[in-house]
Amino acid sequence: MAARRLKRFIALLSSLAFALVIALAVVSFVPRAFGYMPFAVLSGSMEPDLPVGSMVFVRQVEPTDITVGDNATFYRSDGAVVTHQVYEIDPAAQTIGTQGIANKNADGTIMHDAEQTPFSRVIGTVSFCVPYLGFVNAYCTTMPGSLVVVAVLALLVAASIVLDRVVPDEPAGKHARAHARERRS
Repeated sequence: MAARRLKRFIALLSSLAFALVIALAVVSFVPRAFGYMPFAVLSGSMEPDLPVGSMVFVRQVEPTDITVGDNATFYRSDGAVVTHQVYEIDPAAQTIGTQGIANKNADGTIMHDAEQTPFSRVIGTVSFCVPYLGFVNAYCTTMPGSLVVVAVLALLVAASIVLDRVVPDEPAGKHARAHARERRS
């Protein structure tokens, strides 16, 4: 009896793990099919609008279509990808001025980024944000994270196979009779 419960529990865990992997794949790849690029939020410079650990989905736009107040994603001069709020647009110089809304000066005002961003380094603007998904994505896309995911799935599959061979299924007649008794009560 306990072995059958364990077998059902392992089957449930396997189903949940498989559903989680499928959900992560869908969230990571389906938006790309519609032109959105996912980026994990790794710093608190845009708190509380874009919490650390969130995943932002960025849509490519023409830099001339960006407006003050948009959250733009761009390449910094050192190559890092950053998402900050646009506070200024200079069409003549073809640059945008950005700021991390949580980065404050001593007087409490928002600190502007040190350099203007050329239009050529703009990736796009944030369309939507999913909290916590960036943490999961950041972990699962590392080598240790990928190994953990594969190992957990392999262990669940192996446990399911072993339990299928060792623990016999509940006889259909017994299960059907128990079910019929429950319906009569």
